[in-house]
Amino acid sequence: MQMSHFTAEKKANIFKTFGGQETNTGSIEAQIAMLTERINHISGHLKSNRKDFSTNRGLMVMVGRRKRLLQYLSHNNLSSYRSLIEKLGIRK
Repeated sequence: MQMSHFTAEKKANIFKTFGGQETNTGSIEAQIAMLTERINHISGHLKSNRKDFSTNRGLMVMVGRRKRLLQYLSHNNLSSYRSLIEKLGIRK
């Protein structure tokens, strides 16, 4: 059984960086940052395992969820949206 690539310290660091504090796990920015981290990790896995179709589907679901969260953030807080995509390096 493979362990998750996220350690408790790494998650806490992401939530602290994007959510304001470690316990603010529900903020939109922190959720998008976590999804981006998972998407990047799974993309690396799929580069070496091209025929892993179930993981590919999971990746597509995560990308769709991140897209919806980004769309929500852009409608409600445009300045936060712009700073977040700048920090994460997405949507160039």
